[in-house]
Amino acid sequence: MSDHKHFTLYTNVEAANGWKVAIVLRELGLTYDSVYLDFTKHEHKSPEYLKLNPNGRIPALIDHENDDFVLWESDAILVYLVERYDTDHKLSAATDAERALQNQWLFFQASGQGPYFGQFFWFSFFHPEKIPSAVERYKKETERVLSVLDSVLSKKEWLVASKPTIADLSFVTWNNGAFATIVGHDAVVDKFPAVYKWHMALCSRPAVKSVTDLRTALQK
Repeated sequence: MSDHKHFTLYTNVEAANGWKVAIVLRELGLTYDSVYLDFTKHEHKSPEYLKLNPNGRIPALIDHENDDFVLWESDAILVYLVERYDTDHKLSAATDAERALQNQWLFFQASGQGPYFGQFFWFSFFHPEKIPSAVERYKKETERVLSVLDSVLSKKEWLVASKPTIADLSFVTWNNGAFATIVGHDAVVDKFPAVYKWHMALCSRPAVKSVTDLRTALQK
């Protein structure tokens, strides 16, 4: 049996965005090798990696069975994976209207959840000087994003198409980090119960759990 993998995923152990791609690859049963870039060594800014991703961020994905096609930006990768490999619509919307809604939520994740959660995390833990006004701003924006999700999820189980799709899965890895550190599980349960129920349902999926367990193991 060949050990050739369908994809190569350039990612990082700590960063959330690469892990969401790993989740969707696992969900779809697609094989891949992970290359974990070391941010402390600036491997994501190396000339070799910048040839793949001129933005110098993770993730980047190479599809070896599509002429070594390279794609970056995590939610763009999710769309590519389902459009090309999810022909049964296991994780994706089937109609034009549902696909538009799916993309709506992916844009909201990319423009809202990721940047605001990331800045809240940065100013809470890594910025060299404490700036209370920045922490407060991004705390409020993080809570606003959660409140938008909660308002929708209090009325339905999933974001699109009455089933879990890449729209839902795109939020998992940032939520994991935020709930464990900067927001707290108890606060989420109290303020955003629908979000918490939805998140835990996603985390119970075998593919999500296996990727989350791997991430935890690599972080030790």
